[in-house]
Amino acid sequence: MEYKPDLIQQQILCCSCGTTIPPNPTNMCINCIRNQVDITEGIPKHATICFCRNCERYLQPPMLWVSCLLESRELLALCLKKLKGLNKVRLVDAGFIWTEPHSKRIKLKLTIQKEVFTSTILQQIFEVEFVVSHQQCDDCAKVMAQNTWKAMVQVRQKVDHKRTFLYLEQLIIKHSAHKDTINIKECKDGIDFYYGSRSHALKMLEFLTAITPLKSKASEQLISTDIHSGTSNYKFSYSVELVPICKDDLICLPPKVAKSMGNINPLGICYRIGNSVHVMDVNTLNVAEVSTQTYWRTPFSALASVKQLVEYYVLDVEPCGPVRGKYVLADIQVARSQDVGRNDTTFFARSHLGGILNPGDSVMGYDIASSNFNNDSFDALHRGSLPDVILIKKAYPAHRKRNRGRNWELQQLRKEEEDMAPRKQDQERIEQDYEMFLRDLEEDPELRATVNLYKSDKVKKDNDYAMADDESDFEEEDFPEIKLEELLDNLNLDDGPDNEDIDEEGESMMMD
Repeated sequence: MEYKPDLIQQQILCCSCGTTIPPNPTNMCINCIRNQVDITEGIPKHATICFCRNCERYLQPPMLWVSCLLESRELLALCLKKLKGLNKVRLVDAGFIWTEPHSKRIKLKLTIQKEVFTSTILQQIFEVEFVVSHQQCDDCAKVMAQNTWKAMVQVRQKVDHKRTFLYLEQLIIKHSAHKDTINIKECKDGIDFYYGSRSHALKMLEFLTAITPLKSKASEQLISTDIHSGTSNYKFSYSVELVPICKDDLICLPPKVAKSMGNINPLGICYRIGNSVHVMDVNTLNVAEVSTQTYWRTPFSALASVKQLVEYYVLDVEPCGPVRGKYVLADIQVARSQDVGRNDTTFFARSHLGGILNPGDSVMGYDIASSNFNNDSFDALHRGSLPDVILIKKAYPAHRKRNRGRNWELQQLRKEEEDMAPRKQDQERIEQDYEMFLRDLEEDPELRATVNLYKSDKVKKDNDYAMADDESDFEEEDFPEIKLEELLDNLNLDDGPDNEDIDEEGESMMMD
């Protein structure tokens, strides 16, 4: 058996304190090395970071403001960049130490390493405290001051209602296209958007061009000029005019435009508005797309809008033709709802609503026979070929009478109104347009799929309608109800506790 002697590790005394330690190049113990060498020297233990309370952004020197959440990676990187001397050591670990959010203090725990002697690396842990100092950023300073906008987008539409701007407002909210605006002002025929940068205004202009047909015109105004540096300060204005055509409008195409689109029937309806105007001939289900360039080359206006719609009662429906998607061509016999039970006047109309109409339903349409349109293109049509009625959409009068109140609501932009308050009749017209827009969202699933609907806890109920609701149980079975899955949560931080919760808490305390 081979003998193996035990190896005894050599021990030496620390040259400073005399403690027995294993041999090392410095001949010193760890405590003595830490007492003589401070690797955190040159790294500040206190620093200041600037924070804007209006936009909740932090200053990244020299002029950049960035958005960071508390205890986020972005904020940690921003704080580390404020510390000078970290490039001379090796950063091993960094993290936040929890502090009260209102204390205006941010604490970091850092672990660093550095070679102090030959083949000797020392690791040390220390804390750094940042004081949050409030400072207003340049963008917020411009917003607070007056007349500091650099670019403006003026959106106008020459129609007698606000339905287009109500829908446009919801699209802007859904896509957050208003996040760069410094002010939004509502005027008589449209909305003005103010921006602190020209690029933001051009971004809004591109957004509007992608969702609706329009024409724009740019102008600029010289504010000041520096003759020494050759720089000038301008204000830019972009005037945007939307086409005066809306969904469900009755239109008559000019002969030249109708001929260029496959010789389509000039008299039709606008069934959709996108980045172009979509027209349909209700007699044949032929469709045409009027591009923005084509429209402004030969502009035309609507013969009638939804305010001129008349309610009809459906007597008979007979499908007779082709099918295009959800549209089914049918011959429909109708009578005015106000004439039912009074006279026997009926009308025959060929319509695209054959797939959703049944005898006994109500439908909205344009009364062509008793209407007088001041339009040259319409006057050029042969009177014998014109229909008496053009049906537009199905109506739900029983649902309107019940009026249970809506469990959903829409968000609105924070707009600055005009200095002069609207007249009483104008205010009533605005409220009526808003109610019609809400009805369109209820009755058209495709339309409300493009906007955000939010849950509403405040449901308004009318006592008179509630009594009528109890007396009548009839309601349209095919009414497109808004399901709860389609609604988004509407967070209201200002709402207090519910009265029901308070009452239940009080009852439980009394029982105890």
